[in-house]
Amino acid sequence: MAFTPSLFDLAFPDSPDLKIERKHAQAFNGRLCGVDEAGRGPWAGPVVTAAVILDYDNLPEGLNDSKKLTEARREELFGAIVSSSAVSVASASPATIDRLNIRTATLSAMVRAVHHLSTAPDYVLVDGRDVPSGLQQPGQALIKGDGRCLCVAAASIVAKVTRDRMMVQLERDLPGYGFAQHKGYGVPQHQAALQLLGPSAHHRMSFKPVRLSADTA
Repeated sequence: MAFTPSLFDLAFPDSPDLKIERKHAQAFNGRLCGVDEAGRGPWAGPVVTAAVILDYDNLPEGLNDSKKLTEARREELFGAIVSSSAVSVASASPATIDRLNIRTATLSAMVRAVHHLSTAPDYVLVDGRDVPSGLQQPGQALIKGDGRCLCVAAASIVAKVTRDRMMVQLERDLPGYGFAQHKGYGVPQHQAALQLLGPSAHHRMSFKPVRLSADTA
């Protein structure tokens, strides 16, 4: 079931405000869930989603949009989030992305991440413009939510760190493409590797640059 904005629609400022967010969380018995993704744009690797319910009495210090943090700081916060919060992660493979399209695959993975939380949330905040269909809870989309809401920021960190680790492992399993460095994004190094080696089973063939590289290989 898809939920649209309703009388439960929550207001957030342009940057995180703990007082406001704590009040919102209390209204839902502390079960306010943030959801975000990492890896919608890359040419290779999975898209990874995360769902996080924070304990607002035990918040990791320095939560912020993952894109504004260094890799080292993200790793530190990842551990703090996982040890203090309810966390769930779900991903969609390149094959799934090619079959469904990146938007549908991402939204489906978000639903699975929320569904597999150890504590069911009462309300879900999703970074971006879409509330996934299939959620069992009411929720709302929050544009730039990872910079406005702490639980969404925490989800962005978990998703980013998880995916980065997966891409580093993929480089070990499949050297030559530079996955550990560019994480599958379409940088010149990746383009050059595609031209030399052709696409792998971990590339998204529905993405035009990958498809074109296969046609010219």
